[in-house]
Amino acid sequence: MNTDILKKTAKQIVASGKGIIAADESNPTCQKRFDAVGVACTEENRRAYRDMLLTTEGLEHYVSGVILYDETIRQRSSTGERFPDVLTKKGMLPGIKVDIGAKDLALHSGEKVTEGLDGLRERLAEYKKTYGAMFAKWRAVITIGDGIPTDACIHANAHAMARYAALCQEVDIVPIVEPEVLIDGNHMIEACYEATEKTLKKTFEELAGQDVILEGTILKASMVIAGKKAAKQSSVEEVARETVRCLKASVPSDLAGVVFLSGGQGDEQATANLNEMNKLEGVPWPLSFSYARAIQNPALKIWAADTKGNIGKAQEALLFRSKMNSLATMGKYSDDMEKRRTY
Repeated sequence: MNTDILKKTAKQIVASGKGIIAADESNPTCQKRFDAVGVACTEENRRAYRDMLLTTEGLEHYVSGVILYDETIRQRSSTGERFPDVLTKKGMLPGIKVDIGAKDLALHSGEKVTEGLDGLRERLAEYKKTYGAMFAKWRAVITIGDGIPTDACIHANAHAMARYAALCQEVDIVPIVEPEVLIDGNHMIEACYEATEKTLKKTFEELAGQDVILEGTILKASMVIAGKKAAKQSSVEEVARETVRCLKASVPSDLAGVVFLSGGQGDEQATANLNEMNKLEGVPWPLSFSYARAIQNPALKIWAADTKGNIGKAQEALLFRSKMNSLATMGKYSDDMEKRRTY
């Protein structure tokens, strides 16, 4: 393990004004996204779509890295270059999703545990040596409901994330740990805060137990927000205040940085919430983005309407949303900026 490499890479990921695009949708998830816009989910269409995203001119001004899926990291662009090389040449870091998904947690109805530790050391070595992966991601899902999340669920997922993180750092890959508290349900923001604080505290307890270097680690956090079906929806100010309060209560100050997932929020909603957080004072970490749907949605819809003729327009949409989120990382975004879009 080279601590200097880990720290340098982590700083690059959360560099000022930059964030991550999560283009690591599994094939089943990609199927749902493509079905929604009327595109067949073939291997070639998935490649062509990712090609459109990754070759967007100027993307590197707002994006520090892209999380890829196992299929994607092995594919090539329309010019024949491997996708990780496309990113590296543009000054962006290639990342890789390494978990194999959330499975039912034994004896705990309604809860999941993420799997993928078996053979992970060997897979990480391949991603690093063959494809130049500089960071990785592991996602756990925590559900709020009747009597859940349980301590057992939180502990199982936190322990797995810590073991994954240690294996990443062993080969100088920066681990992104993602304990996502799902936005699904009718719970209020207070319930989300409680579940998030509990999950984060256990996650960092387990990371410490595995001797993971926090200066070479990134947290991919869900925002503290009311459930999508809650009677009272959270305001931008509430989300920013409660999310930052929760992070300060749960996350060590020496962590390299925090990137947020959108978790089903609307495109502009996710940007506005991030922007409001970055207006608050006394936050010890960079707060940035690692969005999938909230940054890709407009581009996907435009591309799907004409997968060959609309590439330029789709890239323009991707660049615009990336710029809006870049501004949000500095607290410089405003709703008025949305009116300036040209796509």
